[in-house]
Amino acid sequence: MAQTLHIVGGGMAGSEAAWQAANAGVQVVIHEMRPKVKTFAHRTGMLGEMVCSNSFRSDDDEQNAVGLLHWEMRAADGLIMTTADKHKLPAGGALAVDRDPFAESVTAAINAHPNISVSYDEITSLPEDGHWIIATGPLTSGNLADAIAKETGAEALAFFDAIAPIIYHDSIDMDKAWMQSRYDKGETEEERTAYLNCPMDRDQYEAFIDALLAADKTEFKEGETAGYFDGCLPIEVMAERGRETLRFGPMKPVGLTNPHQPDVKPYAVVQLRRDNALGTLYNIVGFQTKMKYGAQKDVLRMIPGLEDTSFARLGGIHRNTFLNSPTLLDDQMRLKSKPHLRFAGQITGVEGYVESAAMGLLAGRMAAAEILGQPVTPPPQDTAMGALIRHITGGADAKTFQPMNVNFGLFLPVDGLKGGRRGRKDRYKAYTDRAKAAWTAWLGQSARAVA
Repeated sequence: MAQTLHIVGGGMAGSEAAWQAANAGVQVVIHEMRPKVKTFAHRTGMLGEMVCSNSFRSDDDEQNAVGLLHWEMRAADGLIMTTADKHKLPAGGALAVDRDPFAESVTAAINAHPNISVSYDEITSLPEDGHWIIATGPLTSGNLADAIAKETGAEALAFFDAIAPIIYHDSIDMDKAWMQSRYDKGETEEERTAYLNCPMDRDQYEAFIDALLAADKTEFKEGETAGYFDGCLPIEVMAERGRETLRFGPMKPVGLTNPHQPDVKPYAVVQLRRDNALGTLYNIVGFQTKMKYGAQKDVLRMIPGLEDTSFARLGGIHRNTFLNSPTLLDDQMRLKSKPHLRFAGQITGVEGYVESAAMGLLAGRMAAAEILGQPVTPPPQDTAMGALIRHITGGADAKTFQPMNVNFGLFLPVDGLKGGRRGRKDRYKAYTDRAKAAWTAWLGQSARAVA
């Protein structure tokens, strides 16, 4: 009798896990609580909905670890990367997508697959038998989060994610703003003008920082300790670390020339990136915020070019729960105390859309192989996925475990290559060459095992 794989959560990780398992011939049921049960950040009931940035970050598969992860997912016929490529927007060297058509396409592909069905219901407890993947992401419902915490014998770890605002393009003053990617990066004119830039002089920047620090902000509940993932810090937290922090972060003025005043170098620059294919919506890059809504409007309208801007979505902050995976999960991403339960996505302690989907890809393949009687080994640590899964299932120190993006620091060293800035380009290329060969070999082995 065929065994069914149940997946809780229809986000990036859950959708990818279902796709991989279904393509291996396994029957899959996705359990998605939306739209019946709403969350702080989601707007729809579509699968694969993007709730934060619309960027998958760098697409450079020779010099960047996340670009390499893109390559590995494409090589594995990943649904998320295939769909992202179909709906990509100009973003210089990054891969940004048109978020609504992206989610619509993911939903359509899942619904059209003969081996996948979707049940719109909320799972509130941990199932006692069967084959399950928990891929509920950063907004795991309270009942299920409590059940996970009870099973693991410890309080769920948590940090806070912040979301950046989205504004209407036709409300931007283009007599002050201009279109340009840093250092004119890109092969086409569209890529070289992928970002909208708003310049500030020193006085404007200092006034902006003063207003940012004084603005009303969301307060945490009593007894709630705020921790942040460094890759998604609210702009207020960055400003509190020093008045110049933003100038060396999302507001750095390098690689840009203001055509309205070509002889005047901006002191700081706020960048916006297209959020949809029509070019009607733009998100403010790196401007995750915990300011209250009224304060957001007042402070962000201090930015030259945005004085009269209209907001399609204001920013906000939400709690993000994740497991202490090094102590709780085995190298097959199974909960050690209940091996019929796998976890995937951000709840495992990875950070970012791509990393979350990648863990879904692995969980789906591993679960399918197990159901088919052909367990597979984890991918080699030489690969981006292998480095990530090794980190979250035993490579990291459990006492200090925090969410992690993929990076070359997780990879085994390449013999014979020197460190330092001068050798970094060759070293990164060696990492990616080695990873591609190892990933291709692992895909071949896993395909033969399942066949």
